[in-house]
Amino acid sequence: MTIDQLPTPFYIVYEDRIRRNLDLIADVAARAGVEIIMAFKANALWRTFDIVREYGFGCTASSINELRLGREYLTDNVHAYSPAYTDDTIDEYARSCTHITFNSLSQWERYGARLRGIGAGAGLRVNPHCSVIDTDIYNPALPGSRFGVSASEIGDTLPEGIEGLHFHALCESSSYDLAKVLDAFEKQFGHLLSQVKWVNMGGGHLMTRQGYDTEHLIKILKDFRRRYPHLQVILEPGSAFMWRTGDLISSVVDVVSHDGVNTAIMDVSFACHMPDTLEMPYQPIVSESVPEQPGHTIAYRLGGNSCLSGDFIGDWYFAELLRPGMRLTFEDMNHYTNVKTTMFNGIHHPDIVLCDHAGQCHYMRRYTYEDYKNRMS
Repeated sequence: MTIDQLPTPFYIVYEDRIRRNLDLIADVAARAGVEIIMAFKANALWRTFDIVREYGFGCTASSINELRLGREYLTDNVHAYSPAYTDDTIDEYARSCTHITFNSLSQWERYGARLRGIGAGAGLRVNPHCSVIDTDIYNPALPGSRFGVSASEIGDTLPEGIEGLHFHALCESSSYDLAKVLDAFEKQFGHLLSQVKWVNMGGGHLMTRQGYDTEHLIKILKDFRRRYPHLQVILEPGSAFMWRTGDLISSVVDVVSHDGVNTAIMDVSFACHMPDTLEMPYQPIVSESVPEQPGHTIAYRLGGNSCLSGDFIGDWYFAELLRPGMRLTFEDMNHYTNVKTTMFNGIHHPDIVLCDHAGQCHYMRRYTYEDYKNRMS
C-alpha cells in the first residue's frame, strides 16, 4: 500500500529516516569513544526495533514494562533508572540490567545490598542544579527537584558499592547547553569522579536536529574523556533517535466559523494524540500550511474531535479553503507522541504504519473498539 491508500488517522514512521538518525548517532558514538543508548520513554515502537538492533545500541528503561520490552525485542544491554524502586520490582531490575541508577541515598541504603553478587553496576543520580530548559514541566534540574541528590548530601566519599554517577539536565538541547551543564557537574561532583567507573550524561542531546553542532559535541566528550580516562561515558538520548522520523496524517471532518474564527475540526485530537503540543505548549508544523500572506491566505484554528474545550491550536494559514476530506500532516510525531497518547472520550486512536525503504506501507498496529473497551474495567 501507499500512503494515499490508507484511511486516516494514522501515525506513519519512515524506515529511511530512522536509519538516517541511527547512522549519525553511531558515528558520534564511534568518533567520541562513548556509549549512546536509546531511551524508551521517547519511543517504544517495538516493531521498529529490528532496525535499531542492527546498530547494536543498548537502551535505558524507567519501568519494569520498559525493561521487559527492551530485553524481549532489542538487547540484553539494558540500563535502568527509576525515581523509586519497590520491594516488588528491585530484584527483577537487579537481575536484568547491566547498570542501575538510584535516585536517592535512601533508595541505595534500602536496596543496595540486593545487588551484591548479581552483576548490575550501581550508580547514583545527582542534580547539577544547572537549568538550561525554559519549560519547567520538562526541567529535571530545578531547585527542589525530586530527581537526584546534591553534592552537599554526599560529602567527600560515595557510599561503598556505587560505581557510577548519572545526571540529566537537558531537553532537546544543544551541545553548548551540555557544555554549561558539564561545567556545573564537574565543579560540584568532580572530586568524586576518581571513585567511580562510569558517568551517564543523561538524555536531551538532540544531535540529529538540523543545525546541531555534532563536531562540538564530539570535542566536549573527547575532552571529558581526556580529563578522566578511566571513565566509561554514556549518553541516553530519546528524541534524537526518532527526531523527524514520522508524522501524524489526519483529515478535516468539518469546518465551523464563529465570531470571525475559522476552525477545522480534525479526526485526531491534540489532547489525546499530540499531548506535548498542549503541555509545553508548542505549535506543530502542518505540511500543507503556508506562511501568512494578507489577502492571499486563510487563517484556521485546528480543533480536535473531542469534547475538551481546550483541544485546539492555532492559527495556521492555508492557500485555499479547507473542506471535509482534505488531509493535513502534523510533522514530527514519532517521539514523545505515540508513547503518551490516551483514549480519552473514546476518540479513535490513530493506527501506526511503517513505510519501508521501498516506499511501501505496512500496518504495525490497527486500533479498534476492543482496545478502548479493554482499557476500562
